[in-house]
Amino acid sequence: MDFDWTMALGSFLVAIIVGLTGMGGGALMTPMLVTFFGVSPLAAVSSDLVAAAVMKPVGSAVHYRQGTINMRLVGWLCAGSVPAAFSGVLIARALGDGASVEEIISKAMGVALMIAAAGLVLRAYLAHRGRAGSGDGDGAPEVRIRPIPTVLIGIIGGLVVGITSVGSGSLIIVALLALYPTLKANQLVGTDLLQAVPLVFAAAIGHLLFGDFRMEVTAALLVGSVPGVYLGSKISSRAPGGLIRRVLALVLVASSLKMFGVGAVPLAWTMVVLTAATVAAWLYVRHRNPRNLGNRDTLPSPVPAAGGAAPSGGQSESGPTMAA
Repeated sequence: MDFDWTMALGSFLVAIIVGLTGMGGGALMTPMLVTFFGVSPLAAVSSDLVAAAVMKPVGSAVHYRQGTINMRLVGWLCAGSVPAAFSGVLIARALGDGASVEEIISKAMGVALMIAAAGLVLRAYLAHRGRAGSGDGDGAPEVRIRPIPTVLIGIIGGLVVGITSVGSGSLIIVALLALYPTLKANQLVGTDLLQAVPLVFAAAIGHLLFGDFRMEVTAALLVGSVPGVYLGSKISSRAPGGLIRRVLALVLVASSLKMFGVGAVPLAWTMVVLTAATVAAWLYVRHRNPRNLGNRDTLPSPVPAAGGAAPSGGQSESGPTMAA
């Protein structure tokens, strides 16, 4: 099979979303391979996970340099997700083709992702109303780690990733959002990307041993995904929290619809309509409250502007702030 530059371009676009939001890799990359390029499901899962094992460290390294990672949270997640991911591969093999199991997981994830998207919209609306007369809110609450629920999130996410390649970003980031609502948007993305590195490595090793890995597919994915995730992570580590939440909501909806089996063309048109509606709503809010545009829907950035001083209050709780 010759090198497929179209596949590389597709992986580049998906990887930008992964770097920007911390999610969408398996939920978008694997369906893309099956739907548009005719790759068998098992080969798509295996090749996507091996490519992700290279792609994830690139994005997480950018966030690590910017200080947007909660290392304690990463440690507790990995304690559950790494052994569970390898076990998920063995479970998939023991279940045969696993079509019925994967169907159930896909539908359950579709519901969870849609609920999470609605929750993000509601949270942004309430935050906008609640901050209508407040300051910029530099004093974000400290994140209190809850070990047992965090390990359980890792175990469930690891099993799903090992079986379907979906969940290292989409499923786990939804659970983190529910468990740690005070976690900053860019810290949520950075933490999820780093915890996914050992998780995806464990699942990739399992698929290399027991799956249907194809080098030509993985090579095309890597050519597009490595620069894509780097670009997306650079944007995410400096982007306003409000922007990241809007993109997260759109990716959640897209992933959810894909889990429900929505075709490529209806999905594309749905996302065009939702994106246009999001832009229209933003313009409407900007017109009604021009003074709120700068700070009201923006979480405080842990990264100072180029050449500027760090904000008062010191470092983010995830680590020291570093300029790019």
